[in-house]
Amino acid sequence: MGLGGAAESLGAADLPRDGRGCSPAVTLNVKMGTFHKVMLGVVCAATGAGCARAQAAGGEACPRPATGSVIEEPEDLRSVGGVLRVDVAYRNELDVGGHMRYCYVFGDGSESPNLRVHPGDLLILELKNELTVAPGGMSIAMPMGGHGGAGEDPCSGGKMTAASTNLHLHGLNIPPICHEDDVLKTSIQPGDPPFEYKVRIPAGQPPGLYWYHPHMHGFTKVQVLGGASGALIIEGVERANKELSGMPERVLVIRDQDLLNPNAAPNPGAEAPPVVLDSDGDVMNTGTGTGKPAKDLSVNFVPVPYPNYEPATIKMKPRERQLWRVLNASAITYLNLQILWNAVPQWMAVVGLDGVPLNYIGRGGGGVAWQTHVGIAPGGRAEFVFAAPAEGVATLETLSVDTGSGGENDPVRPLARIVVSGDAPEPRAKLASSPEALPRPALPWLGDVAPVRTRKLYFSEILQDPKDPNSPTTFFITVDGQPPKAFDPASNVPNIVARQGDVEDWIIENRSLELHAFHIHQLHFLLLERFGSAVNEPFLRDTINVPFWDGKTSRYPSVKLRMDFRDSNTVGLFPYHCHLLEHEDGGMMGLVRVEPQAGAPVENLPEKASGAVALKRK
Repeated sequence: MGLGGAAESLGAADLPRDGRGCSPAVTLNVKMGTFHKVMLGVVCAATGAGCARAQAAGGEACPRPATGSVIEEPEDLRSVGGVLRVDVAYRNELDVGGHMRYCYVFGDGSESPNLRVHPGDLLILELKNELTVAPGGMSIAMPMGGHGGAGEDPCSGGKMTAASTNLHLHGLNIPPICHEDDVLKTSIQPGDPPFEYKVRIPAGQPPGLYWYHPHMHGFTKVQVLGGASGALIIEGVERANKELSGMPERVLVIRDQDLLNPNAAPNPGAEAPPVVLDSDGDVMNTGTGTGKPAKDLSVNFVPVPYPNYEPATIKMKPRERQLWRVLNASAITYLNLQILWNAVPQWMAVVGLDGVPLNYIGRGGGGVAWQTHVGIAPGGRAEFVFAAPAEGVATLETLSVDTGSGGENDPVRPLARIVVSGDAPEPRAKLASSPEALPRPALPWLGDVAPVRTRKLYFSEILQDPKDPNSPTTFFITVDGQPPKAFDPASNVPNIVARQGDVEDWIIENRSLELHAFHIHQLHFLLLERFGSAVNEPFLRDTINVPFWDGKTSRYPSVKLRMDFRDSNTVGLFPYHCHLLEHEDGGMMGLVRVEPQAGAPVENLPEKASGAVALKRK
């Protein structure tokens, strides 16, 4: 997502309602070119007062709403007394169409609820792996004692299979260690006892939208594609932008899934460019913005399937303003969201990206970027204010995204009808009406800190059989000067060694014919340049698009990012990768090891290994 220029303020009288008569402060540039069993669970609001117990409904392990349903908001599980304690069962099943579903079922029976915590809170999550069906429909054997009966510690880097899982708290600046946010060695098997994640939310964590999902290398795509994801909200965005005070909020999790009607003909009158499948069986980019999509989409699990695209329903009161918190939890699908009323694009006031308020720079300011469409890469988040029209029905849609000649097809399609009605219920959650101001960030603004070095990395791909265009593809993200090498989950050798306290500039090139989304764990970064030209976007992110190469120009597309290793929670070994999960599973991931400052403890670091790019000041 590209936001050009500085942010301005949000006021009730400032929000355009019909898309006309107001010039946006900035423009958006999207260059994208079963367990059939009843389970007794527990959810604890950790106050010492005990736990609320609820019986999950029998039948489907991962129930989903019907096409065309009213969008229900995820349940909210909130911290109490500074603690949120939850028990989670991780399940899967094949649906009637043969598609694999995955789900997080919490003790009250809710699926993928919103986890709501404050900076400084303690999150304790007990995760029980109850997977019973492997991809392809085979039953999963559940040995006594888990880990093949050997009593192996899930932290030890044991086997990683289609039955294994772990949990990534995407966007949180927490240590990359077992029981917190390690995804490299933690592997929880069916039959293992509940595995405890115990995370102290940093006091300086920016308030906004984050999320949780599995990160089992080689199997991440199939699990996330099956629905294994949920929102995690750090409360207090109204403390960063008081103009949001008292505003109703709505959480929308947009996921992709395999086509429910893969053999259906397009609707009469719809454009039908030729369908070409890639080696994974997904429809390749047609370059027209139309045609059969690579994946279907859903909104809070309400499917919007090809070819009819019957939209889900959102109800709002006339002229009601809401904060929409939108997560793109897709495995491979890009979004380019737009809201239409009477065929006119409506203004959206973007106030946060990737969990960070736009004005989270310690300098004040309005913290709003006015847009008529908002691009969100897989894994990315956008938070924006939308005002309902006075009457009628508006439409939430995703515009087409050009993913390059080697990418999947992401055509224009509707997602939801926004029905305006005086008796529409308000969203369940509402921001605080009289918030205390958020403290200024403890560290200087990242854009004001000089980098100690500059590195270059690049995305590339190669067919395993160059003579067969349908052969599997190996994906790489390579540090310039090193040979391209697919990620090896058995290796602790980092590709990059950095030092805690430093700030670095990374240039990320794309030498492939498809769009990629760069993501790094444990930290946020600042976009400095796109295609070698400076941009004025003082917003922090953790995921960003790197435009595709056209195969002709002599210069590869690139972005320049300022990477922030100042936080002591970055010490350790953690990954960076493309957040198109079939690319990450296919090898497009690397490791950075952040060394502690002199005299700091080193127990969070793996045994040192040679072969990484050495520390070298420019």
